Amino acid sequence: MSTETRIRKRLSTEEFNDLIIDSIQDIKGQNIVKLDLRHLDDAPTDFFIICEGNSTTQVKAISESVYRKLKEDGGNLPLHYEGQQSAHWICLDYFDVVVHVFYPDTRKFYQLEDLWSDALFTEYDNL
Repeated sequence: MSTETRIRKRLSTEEFNDLIIDSIQDIKGQNIVKLDLRHLDDAPTDFFIICEGNSTTQVKAISESVYRKLKEDGGNLPLHYEGQQSAHWICLDYFDVVVHVFYPDTRKFYQLEDLWSDALFTEYDNL
């Protein structure tokens, strides 16, 4: 075990979500929406944050930005991270928050926003 001790700042849910949104906007992610699922009995998580990139390269870059920023600024790693190979849909599962980074056609196909239309939506500006 390392002799170094790393002190991690405990982020509030709002701070955690803000870090995710900022890291998406840093890479010019588009059509960002946060779905608050906390009031739903059958919800698999508290929040979905969904966005898209215009190419598979951008989709991958957005997911890497989220991963890096949460690791560096919050000391958090996802419980599950998948989809990096094809980069049409990359999912980062942080238990209370699940980040979905889509290629536009894939997002239209799966329609997560329609599946969870009873969630509380917050839309963010494209930068």
